Amino acid sequence: MNRKNAIALICGVVVMAMTGAAFAAVPLYRLFCQVTGFDGTVKKAEAAPTQVLDRTVLIRFDTNVRDLPMTFRAEQVSQRVRIGETGMAYFDVTNTSDQPIHATAAYNVVPERAGPYFQKLQCFCFEGQEIAPGETKAFPVQYFVASEMATDRESKGVAEITLSYTFYPTKGFEAAAASTPQSTGAAA
Repeated sequence: MNRKNAIALICGVVVMAMTGAAFAAVPLYRLFCQVTGFDGTVKKAEAAPTQVLDRTVLIRFDTNVRDLPMTFRAEQVSQRVRIGETGMAYFDVTNTSDQPIHATAAYNVVPERAGPYFQKLQCFCFEGQEIAPGETKAFPVQYFVASEMATDRESKGVAEITLSYTFYPTKGFEAAAASTPQSTGAAA
């Protein structure tokens, strides 16, 4: 193999590797965030905690909609829970159009340093939802703040946590709205 062919082969392999990395980056980053709690990503818990502390944290709920003719709100703007205590929140979604909506909710937690400790036992996030024209659905979220947050140097001073959801269209839903999220119920 001559030098020109070797360089062309190496360049081709590099281009293919970079293309593969570009397609794999988003799912791998999402998986990394879900496993580690990085970037405020909440971990899904398998069981409720056994230790409940006296210290409380205010949980605020924020709801947003991107490119969908629907309303989305938390039934409560906030809840105060003890660290380790299981909380339950309900979110209402109403399709305000005359067409079925296919949507998926994504979530985030702020401050980011609380992300690894805010854990959900039940959630509607990352599951495709179909909402019929005029239909209203209530979605539950069962969660807790892990007791380890109280002893972590970086997060032990956290007194408030905001759980934010944004509904996005899925399954090719064509929306006429702008591509920026619209808040339908912010934490107060």
